Amino acid sequence: MGEKRIVRKEEITMKWRQFFTPVTSITWEEANVLVSENSDGGVVLLDVRQPGEYEKGHIPGATLIPLKEIDGRLDELPRETPVVIY
Repeated sequence: MGEKRIVRKEEITMKWRQFFTPVTSITWEEANVLVSENSDGGVVLLDVRQPGEYEKGHIPGATLIPLKEIDGRLDELPRETPVVIY
């Protein structure tokens, strides 16, 4: 059976605080430039669609985390790397 892990209140608060971090909307052209300038992995492409949509087509190198799962999977995203969400 899997191990149970006790989650501290501070961990939950920190995850939710990330949702309130200021974000900037960018155009497709700006996203394309950002990705081109960071081809060494300096930017994360995050696809928040459903798995079926992702399977039909996605940007190469994109990470799939469906929107409804984001809350429980924030720890999979690097904190210091820009994330382009689509």
